[in-house]
Amino acid sequence: MPQTFAVEVGGRTLSFETGKMAGQANGAVFVKYGETGVLVTAVASDRLREGIDFLPLTVDYLEMSYAAGRIPGSFFRREIGRPSEKETLTSRLIDRPIRPLFPKGFYHELQIIATVLSVDTDNDPDIIALNGASAALAISDIPFQGPIAAVRMGKIGGELIVNPTFAQLKESSLNLIVAGTKDALVMVEGGADLASEEEILEALFTAHTHLQPLLVLQEQMAQEVGKPKRPVPDVTTDMDLQARVEALSRDRILRAIQEPVKQERHRLMEAGLQEVLAALGPEYEGRDREIAGFYNNLEKRLVRDMIINEQRRIDGRSYADIRPISCEVGLLSRTHGSALFSRGETQALAIATLGTVSDEQRIETLSGDTFKAFMLHYNFPPYSVGETRMLRGPSRREIGHGALAERALSRVLPPGETFPYTIRVVSEILSSNGSSSMATVCGGSLAMMDAGIPIKAAVAGVAMGLIKEGDHVAVLSDILGDEDHLGDMDFKVAGTADGITALQMDIKIGGITREIMGKALHQAREARLHILERMNQVIATPRPELKKTAPKIITLNINPDKIREVIGPGGKTVKHIVAVTGAKVDIEDDGRIHIASPDSSAADLAIKMIREITQEAEVGQIYKGKVKKIVDFGAFVEILPGTDGLVHISELDKQRVKKVTDVLKEGDEVVVKVLDVDKQGKIRLSRKAVLDLDLSTLNT
Repeated sequence: MPQTFAVEVGGRTLSFETGKMAGQANGAVFVKYGETGVLVTAVASDRLREGIDFLPLTVDYLEMSYAAGRIPGSFFRREIGRPSEKETLTSRLIDRPIRPLFPKGFYHELQIIATVLSVDTDNDPDIIALNGASAALAISDIPFQGPIAAVRMGKIGGELIVNPTFAQLKESSLNLIVAGTKDALVMVEGGADLASEEEILEALFTAHTHLQPLLVLQEQMAQEVGKPKRPVPDVTTDMDLQARVEALSRDRILRAIQEPVKQERHRLMEAGLQEVLAALGPEYEGRDREIAGFYNNLEKRLVRDMIINEQRRIDGRSYADIRPISCEVGLLSRTHGSALFSRGETQALAIATLGTVSDEQRIETLSGDTFKAFMLHYNFPPYSVGETRMLRGPSRREIGHGALAERALSRVLPPGETFPYTIRVVSEILSSNGSSSMATVCGGSLAMMDAGIPIKAAVAGVAMGLIKEGDHVAVLSDILGDEDHLGDMDFKVAGTADGITALQMDIKIGGITREIMGKALHQAREARLHILERMNQVIATPRPELKKTAPKIITLNINPDKIREVIGPGGKTVKHIVAVTGAKVDIEDDGRIHIASPDSSAADLAIKMIREITQEAEVGQIYKGKVKKIVDFGAFVEILPGTDGLVHISELDKQRVKKVTDVLKEGDEVVVKVLDVDKQGKIRLSRKAVLDLDLSTLNT
């Protein structure tokens, strides 16, 4: 029998219906918030996947066009195919908080699918899908150490808002997605308009309070309609083998983890493992994976012990130390802006490119087509970690890292009205040893300033880590890749000297308290200020002018009624302007015309041609025009392209005129003065008013 459970969140009802749809899934819920509805299913295979020691989890979030009453714009008119960026990012948003909450030993194929079936204009399906994933797992027979819940936090006029609508988000200075358990936070994702650390803390733990009713509801669902959880195979440990592995490995690992250079450290670790396998191989044939597991677990314990007890990190730094930084700008001569940012062994090459309005990215969404004038793309080639692999399209990780850096930099962009360019930043990660997304933020900021983009302030980012053993806590600034892998938290914070613009946090343990979060935020601020100081030594403000290779864009504002005249029949007029000048002309519906060209003379000519077409008659001005039509009471004279006025017979001459044709005939050129333009746009002209004037210098 279908059952519905509901709770009030952010002043609106969030309901979970189960037992009606997708009955063959292990767990399924239809979640509604307003008129937005998402079906979330959880399915795990019955058979254990042999030969692995990790959870094979797949999360897919799907936006169906029919949910908004639309037909897809693709050639095949289908949604299924390459996921959109929104779908990819939401899939990651669901995956990240739930992945650490499955018990060790549960290595069954597991898939979460969230399908948007209905969408309104107020509620984003992403939060709904995340809560639905937890609820579907909670009522299924799949072992899950949840539930978790999530809300979005906004801020308008100094007041925090839970689950703001789309309209409210446009005005909000904050957009944070917060997920947590009853006791602590497990994931944070979002951006802010230069928020202080105190503002972020307040938002996060206000969100945690609002999560509690959702968690209580999911526990109620599990009790009333949940299935018994299937047993998890015991992960037995061969204590004798573990002891032998650790005895053989300890000295080798201790030597390796004190090597500061990543590649050499990994070489020493691999060599040590091979020596241990060789020593134990004859006696424990076929158990290489088990031996490697003991070896890697010992590495984790020794590194964490060194950090907690000796207060020394892998590369010898203290907890708050930042790796050596070097910055360079303008190293690529033909690009519009470029920067090379290095921090330790992590290195990002960022390139900024400027384009016109027509270069904006068109994105098909459930609410209709939208356009992006700022894009940041993050590339992570295999050579950056000394590996080889096939090159394919961007991975989910690359899309996620790019979106985080884009969010961090988007908050300091100039408004389109004053800087009408499309901006693309590409980050090529040349070498990676932790925090490459934050190196992208730093490099992207430098590249945009090198390009002369008038950003409001420089932006830097840093990745924070955590090692927690009982009551002992170490918060680490600017973490290495190994510290990320062996630690308990990856917390990325980006911003200017005045505040935070983006943050992202993932937790591998039960959660994080307010005290730890506060310490991490304040330590991140000190790190950010240190990095910004180093960046400012290379370039402190945007260059005053664009590079010669960049297009120069000039914006004209014309009467929207004149747009069709600029375009011409079938685009004939605008095509002629482009052909003659070589400039690029983009026309917007509100009457703005953007003219782009690296050659200023070409742009000037295009402006002149457009102004000749769009100029309007001004009272008191004198024009040379052509007689287009003779009537009994006067003559119609074209004084501007497509603009006629009437010279009444009484305004033809100082003397009384009996017939218009006594003075003018069709095709004659005549100089006239504008006497009046009425509310309907009718123009009254006079030839009589200019007869006594010296017209030899009249500019036609």
